[in-house]
Amino acid sequence: MSTTDDFRYKSHELLIELDAATNHMMMLVSARKVAGFEWSEAAKRQKLAYETWSAFLYAPETDPMPCLDGRASGSYGPLAD
Repeated sequence: MSTTDDFRYKSHELLIELDAATNHMMMLVSARKVAGFEWSEAAKRQKLAYETWSAFLYAPETDPMPCLDGRASGSYGPLAD
């Protein structure tokens, strides 16, 4: 599987959770339940879903090859001392 497919799959998974958490909060607003334990749990779920999505989206890209081919990270030459 290509990295694009991996990105799309993980994005889809995270966005489904974010959408579900946001929809749950909107349902609570419609039901006038914007305080208490249920609201707090829904808000935590939505916040965690957003933070997880954001961390995935803006994760630093790493080059896996230095550890595999013996060169220093960010270089084309041999391992740095």
